Amino acid sequence: MTSAPSRRGVLGLTAVLAALPAFRATAAPRRPAAEAAPVADPRHRLWWQAPADEHSMLEQGLPVGNGRLGALASNDPGRELLLVTDATMWTGGLNDTLDADGQFPYGRQDFGSFTLLARLTVDLPDHDLSTVSGYRRTLDLDRGVNGTSYVRSGVTYHREIFASHPDDVIVLHFTQSGGGHYTGTITLEGTHGEQPAVSFGAALANGLRYGAAITAYGSGGRVRVNGPDITFAGCRELTVVLSGGTDYAPDAAAGFRDPSLDPERLARTKVRAAARHSAATLLRTHTADHHALYGRLGLSLGTSSADQRALDTWERLRARARDGVPDPELEAQYLQFGRYLMIAGSRGSLPLNLQGLWLDGNGPDWMGDYHTDINLQMNYWAADRTGLSACFDAFTDYCVAQLPSWTELTRRLFNDSRNRYRNSTGKNAGWTVAISTNPFGGGGWWWHPAGNAWLCNSLYEHYEFTASRDHLEKIYPLLKGACEFWEARLLTMTLPGTAREVLVADSDWSPEHGPLDAKGITYAQELVWTLFGNYCTAAAELKKDAGFAATIAGLRKRLHLPEVSPTTGWLEEWMSPDNLGETTHRHLSPLVGLFPGDRIRPDGSTPADLVEGATALLTARGMESFGWANAWRALCWARLKDADKAYRLLATNLRPSTGGGNGTAFNLFDIYEVEKGRGIFQIDANLGTPAAMIEMLLYSRPGHLELLPALPDAWAAAGSLTGAPVRGGFVVDLHWREGKPTEARIRSTGGRTTTVAHAGSTRTVTLKPGAAVTLRGFGR
Repeated sequence: MTSAPSRRGVLGLTAVLAALPAFRATAAPRRPAAEAAPVADPRHRLWWQAPADEHSMLEQGLPVGNGRLGALASNDPGRELLLVTDATMWTGGLNDTLDADGQFPYGRQDFGSFTLLARLTVDLPDHDLSTVSGYRRTLDLDRGVNGTSYVRSGVTYHREIFASHPDDVIVLHFTQSGGGHYTGTITLEGTHGEQPAVSFGAALANGLRYGAAITAYGSGGRVRVNGPDITFAGCRELTVVLSGGTDYAPDAAAGFRDPSLDPERLARTKVRAAARHSAATLLRTHTADHHALYGRLGLSLGTSSADQRALDTWERLRARARDGVPDPELEAQYLQFGRYLMIAGSRGSLPLNLQGLWLDGNGPDWMGDYHTDINLQMNYWAADRTGLSACFDAFTDYCVAQLPSWTELTRRLFNDSRNRYRNSTGKNAGWTVAISTNPFGGGGWWWHPAGNAWLCNSLYEHYEFTASRDHLEKIYPLLKGACEFWEARLLTMTLPGTAREVLVADSDWSPEHGPLDAKGITYAQELVWTLFGNYCTAAAELKKDAGFAATIAGLRKRLHLPEVSPTTGWLEEWMSPDNLGETTHRHLSPLVGLFPGDRIRPDGSTPADLVEGATALLTARGMESFGWANAWRALCWARLKDADKAYRLLATNLRPSTGGGNGTAFNLFDIYEVEKGRGIFQIDANLGTPAAMIEMLLYSRPGHLELLPALPDAWAAAGSLTGAPVRGGFVVDLHWREGKPTEARIRSTGGRTTTVAHAGSTRTVTLKPGAAVTLRGFGR
């Protein structure tokens, strides 16, 4: 590998860049010192023995991303294909004209859709798959690198693909050993009618401007622009650099645009800046940045067998499902893959949507939107729990940026007389959202009154993990505005057969089944109860709005809280003893007080009948559903300390998807069977399932931490979890053997006092921020 582009490579580079105008300078990232490349750890490396089919990229392509710019790579020896995305590449807009029923339009042009930015191909005519041997492709989770290797005519060829956050580019680096060379063509094309070119710029119908650019350099041959393409011949090495993006800006006042930004020009600037450096330097910069996040959490769930380790990732999944034998190292890899996706998809731009950051076309189901009745929230359940709190910021920043538009839409449209969910009090204040949201302040599909509470509770939980006062200040307007909405919305009701008056939510739908006009649904009551408590704590911590906080505290005391049905024995989903919906429905809306909430807990602090009712309802919902629904079920069973059921649901999600069925695809993406024989990728299970795995090992709420609450037999022999944040402002390093903790190191990141519990025994830990204590002897 050369340390910098050779003279001939520079000439080739100059030829490519000569087609580009002069660019403005960009700040150079910090370059880490050169050092020996780390040895890849097989525990953090996924591998396969076949490339992706270009027609099945969502199931077989391997994802790379820098948090904003992403791609799926095919890794075909003769034709490398990258499907390139930018998180902000959206059609649609504010979508502020309601349909006849008072709900939002939900189409690809009015509401909008997430779409592809570009397609990049690197054609190597002499490297057809049929002519090579020893093919292997990998995804190195620890380094954030997609690799491919194969042998042709006695020469070993390698390529590495990575998306650099510091340089804001995607890099493809082709090398060989044994006297070989590369000859071929590089083609960049848009997906909205643009012609192939080394750079392009255009605008969508909504006015969003976008652009992309490529360059390339090599050694030992020539690289040049040839019409719309870049051609290369006789290169011992080849480096391709791509960048692109849009003029989206997270500013409602500016219409979510930055008029000063020329995306094509900026993309050219970025590829030119990156191409001044060798591929080795770009890689070293990228891996240092990636590992700084990825390396924060360590996980061992036990040792897999030599036979299991010998299998490639797809065969390993198949063997695990076929034989029913736990594969603890594969299960740990699945959790780490979820963390890899979080790092790759959620840094410095919009949050992960239903597709994460990855597409195979411009028509994703549900527009690839932000669903606020479980999916967006689930996408971020793993962030704090797995040491990736920095990746949560994209979610926070999104909500903060959308708040002015959400507030204005609520003011103008929520009490529309056609809206079946309008406030019958006639009052209106604060903000709420629709079930679907886009990046332009717009809503889609139906109004979702309780969506504001759930978003706020998710944002507040991040504060519980991080103890960041800055974060609490940032989200305070969201919390307060949501409380203002509910102050205007709540109705006073006298409970049947009593003289007791309670506050209940106005007409709503328990997502996503049952009557459309039910008052006091458990889903809303639980979320609002938690919201009110969180707001009061935030107001006290920030010393703000004491009078309003007192009002909200008073409303919270009057809220009706769900009861157990004397008819079914389940926790009631509606204010009725009867089941008014689908027994095995995918959503667990009435169980939000169990997870992600904490009101229902099996530690003696919650009435036993309430825990039993929640358990009975969860049992009735069943153990077979879509991936995200199984992840939510696993989290709830972990909260109930049922390790067997939680682990069974993990195993279900790890089953290989075949014929479009539910399960895990060839590339580990979760597949959702939307109709018989047609499965789609939806990322939430890839992130919700790791959250469930952590909850099986650690449960926390402010002031309380429980070790190994739902440890399954498959992981009990020995294991460790290190660098795991917990609520209350602590980080835990946990080791166990034979099902019992052997050592737990608790370090404060802002928290001061917590109880640490295991198997009924508790210890109280008091620390100053930055201090740590190690506890032992839990098994005695």
